[in-house]
Amino acid sequence: MLKQKKQRRMQGKTDYNSRKIMLEGKKPRLVVRISNKYCTVQFVKSKEAQDEVILTVLSKELLDYGWPKESSGSLKSISASYLAGYLLGIKLNDKNEDKKAILDLGLKRSTKGSRVYAALKGAVDAGVEIAHNKEMLPDEKRLKGKVDIEKIKSNINAKFK
Repeated sequence: MLKQKKQRRMQGKTDYNSRKIMLEGKKPRLVVRISNKYCTVQFVKSKEAQDEVILTVLSKELLDYGWPKESSGSLKSISASYLAGYLLGIKLNDKNEDKKAILDLGLKRSTKGSRVYAALKGAVDAGVEIAHNKEMLPDEKRLKGKVDIEKIKSNINAKFK
C-alpha cells in the first residue's frame, strides 16, 4: 500500500494533502473529471478513506435526452459539462440522497468559467447544495453554446418528474 501511495504521488495522480482535508470534512464530494471525449460527474461518499461512488453521469448519456448526434464530438464542452452536472443533480433528487457536497477538482487547476465549474453550476441548478464562489461560474452565454440546453433540460425533467 505504501509503495502504491508513493507511486501515485510521484506520478502526479493524487494529491494526498488535499484528499486528507476533503475526507476530514466528512461531506460527500462532487467529483468532476474531463477526458478527451467526455465529462464524468460523480457523487462520492467516503467512509474511513474508502470511496463509495453513489452516482455517476457520463456526458455520453446526454444523447438519450436530445443532444444532437452531429454534435457528439462536443460531449466535453461547457454546455455538455453543465448538462451532465444538471443530470446528476436530478438523478440525486430521485435517489433521495443527502444533497450537500463539496467540489473535488482533483489535480485540475481552478480556472474561472471552466468546464468543471459548468458542471458545478448544473448540479447547483438541479438542487445540490455546494459552497462556491459565483464569480467562478461561466456566464449564460458560454453555457448555451450551439446546443439548445433548455430543450434538453426539459427532456431530463420530464423523465425524472
